[in-house]
Amino acid sequence: MAVNKIFRSFDEAVADVFNGATIMLGGFGSFGGLPINLIAALAKQGAKNLTIIANMGGVGLELSSRIKPGGYQDHGILFENGQVKKFIGSVPALGGMPPTSPIEKLFNEGKVEIETVPQGTMAERIRCGAGGLGGFYTRVGVGTVVAKGKETKVINGKEYLLELPLFADFALIKAHKADALGNLVYRKTARCFNPIMAMAAKVTIAEVDQVVPVGQLDPEVIVTPHVYVHRIIEVPR
Repeated sequence: MAVNKIFRSFDEAVADVFNGATIMLGGFGSFGGLPINLIAALAKQGAKNLTIIANMGGVGLELSSRIKPGGYQDHGILFENGQVKKFIGSVPALGGMPPTSPIEKLFNEGKVEIETVPQGTMAERIRCGAGGLGGFYTRVGVGTVVAKGKETKVINGKEYLLELPLFADFALIKAHKADALGNLVYRKTARCFNPIMAMAAKVTIAEVDQVVPVGQLDPEVIVTPHVYVHRIIEVPR
């Protein structure tokens, strides 16, 4: 029996996100390939003590107005709402750009924990989570703050760090098109972290520009197979 993965609203799609959940947020920059509508719904839903895994920590509406006329809303709203206890990612904040972003303010006040992860390392940690691997050794971060508290090993006379996998309860991702089964096609920079995050969560929720009938997507351009996708929400036109 086929499972209906298409949800009627963004609010409905994130209704079961629980306090203390770990959530992956797709996208590369602050609004490129970011599931903005799902993030807004999560902010409205109000789940607390979240661990957010994302490439960036978001900038928030105030700072974003310096980047794009009129500004835009991103996952900075989750920090503004006090919903996040920990951030894991590559670029927590855009330093040197007043006003400070919401995550910067909270970190300076000791209200949020930040784990900085080199970008390539984060991608590989997510892939390990998706593939059921126990981790991997890398030289990236050796001798820096990234190495603090991590297991090391000497391989061929060089020191390596053991990086552990990243896995999430929910992945909120952005794709260009989906069919009713949940096969996904991406557009441009949205293909960065979205596809690997889709594979590394118990529940993957995809915000898409368009849902098309099964069979309409070229199999050669499908990046995320439907088996990894649990919920689909089409952005209203």
